[in-house]
Amino acid sequence: MRQQGSRRRWCPNTHLAMNIDSYESLTRRIGCMRLKRCGSEPTLTVFVAYAPTSDYNDEEVEAFYVELEKFYKEDHTFYKVIVGDFNAKIGPRRSPEELHIGTHGLEWKEQGERLSEFIMSTKTIHGNSQFQKPPSLRWNPPVANSTTRSTTSSSIESIV
Repeated sequence: MRQQGSRRRWCPNTHLAMNIDSYESLTRRIGCMRLKRCGSEPTLTVFVAYAPTSDYNDEEVEAFYVELEKFYKEDHTFYKVIVGDFNAKIGPRRSPEELHIGTHGLEWKEQGERLSEFIMSTKTIHGNSQFQKPPSLRWNPPVANSTTRSTTSSSIESIV
C-alpha cells in the first residue's frame, strides 16, 4: 500500500500484473483484486482494507467492518485474503475459544477487539499472530514516542 496525498493506493508487483483478472474500488476504504491462475475463472480474491483510525467515531468504524464483511461474504471465490491497515493490534490468544487468533501476537489494543469479532464472524484467521517471527522480520513500522523520544514497534497491518 502506498500513500498518495490523502488516499492510499495498492500497487501490485509487476510480475503479478499478468494474472490480475480485475480490480475494483468497492468503497474509499476497501478494494478488491481478483487473480486468475489458469483459464478465465478467478482463483484468488484479495481484499485491501484501510480501517478508520480511533479518531473516528464508533459508528464509522462499525460501518467499515459491516461493509467489509458484506463484500467478503458476497464473494464466492474459494480462496480469499484480506490485507491492510486495520489500525488495530491483536495480542496472543487469551482463551481456547479464540482459535482464529494465534499465540504469537504482540499486545491487545482498543480496535483489536473489533477486528477479532470480524475475524470470528467471517470464520477466517489472523495470519500475523499464527507464526512466530524474530523482531527483525515482523511487519512493524517503528513509531516515534514524543514523550519519551524513543521508538517502539507497532503492528497494525494484518493478513486475515
